[in-house]
Amino acid sequence: MNDIQELFDQSVEWAPWLIDSAINLAVGLVIFFVGKFIAAKIANWCENRLLKSSVDQAVAGFASSILYALMFAGVVLMVLGQIGVETTSFIAILGAAGLAVGLALQGSLSNFASGVLIILLRPFRSGDFVDAGGQMGTVNRIELFHTHLKTPDNRVIIVPNSSIMNGSIVNFSREPTRRLDLVIGISYDADIRLSKQIMEDIVNADERILKDPACVIAVAELADSSVNFNLRPWVASADYWDVRADLLEQIKYAFDEKGVGIPYPQMDVHLFKSES
Repeated sequence: MNDIQELFDQSVEWAPWLIDSAINLAVGLVIFFVGKFIAAKIANWCENRLLKSSVDQAVAGFASSILYALMFAGVVLMVLGQIGVETTSFIAILGAAGLAVGLALQGSLSNFASGVLIILLRPFRSGDFVDAGGQMGTVNRIELFHTHLKTPDNRVIIVPNSSIMNGSIVNFSREPTRRLDLVIGISYDADIRLSKQIMEDIVNADERILKDPACVIAVAELADSSVNFNLRPWVASADYWDVRADLLEQIKYAFDEKGVGIPYPQMDVHLFKSES
């Protein structure tokens, strides 16, 4: 009977602590989920405001990612304080643990640092078509650790930021104009002057081709099977691929109409009869 009485007395003594702990835990969970929701909403709101202020989409996405990470860290500290964890000592422990984790996650930290450099140096913007990190695509979004590229066939490629900054970056959209470098081959039997005139007429008739700088049409090589011309017109960057395809098609039709041959690769074989 005395044992039962002692257990009852101990349960009465522990009851307030258990109730307080349960309440603190419940409040902590509410703070966590509500804080996380608010942090996401604020980050999205800031990103939308930056986009409305004509800030580059990549910069807006990167800034919103950092803001969300900072707010989420604050929410976690609030939750720990609510459930009774000593945040001062916890921060000290986190600092020591952070050093160890940082050594283990050098790649991720390198991606983060590279993301900051991409934002600061601006080698490309959202919407630019680039060759970076061994991948080609249109820049869609720059995040803390990765950059999202969208390919012409609508695939999304997620490239680590460190891979981008550690390699060469080719930005096809930075300059407003680009030069087409086409090699057009004609047969040795064809009239060079006529072929050159045909290409000049096609170039002059296309309004998308710029007059300044002037288009270059010149014999580049007397190759094994053909006389090769360099055809180098300048166009707006947005018209590059359309003009390229149209020029090749029109040149083929015009050469066929005028009797200018485009030869296949060929080899002359000479046979000699040996006298025995």
